[in-house]
Amino acid sequence: MRVDEPAPDFSLVDQDGETRTLDGLLAEGPLVLFFYPAALTPGCTRESCHFRDLASEFAALGARIVGISMDEVDKQGDFDRRHHLGYPLLSDPDGHVAELYGVKRSLGFLRVKRTTFVIGPDRRILAVVASEVSMSAHADRALEALRQRAA
Repeated sequence: MRVDEPAPDFSLVDQDGETRTLDGLLAEGPLVLFFYPAALTPGCTRESCHFRDLASEFAALGARIVGISMDEVDKQGDFDRRHHLGYPLLSDPDGHVAELYGVKRSLGFLRVKRTTFVIGPDRRILAVVASEVSMSAHADRALEALRQRAA
């Protein structure tokens, strides 16, 4: 997926059992959709908590944060409860949505590439952040892209 391409629609269940769709998540403004390899791992925890810690800055720009991984709903719920993340964590157990977004890996424990998509209300991708090693880059760069859009 690249900037200016339309984001693929999806329907997935979050950590609370609620079905979420791309259109529903975009109803109130831009979306920051970040794919992470595995809940409750050190790197994914750092990344997810950094998004949590910047939540008020995203909200000030009218954006929602949503995490997505191939973990089951129960594990997503445990992840949210342990770290008080406060945003939807979507379960994509078969990797269908990860595949649509071009971030699914074919082998290994890390089943998805750590990638963040900033998506505008028109479903167009505004920014893509791809970094496997910098856990803070995703939230920081997504926030920067939203600030540039607002300027």
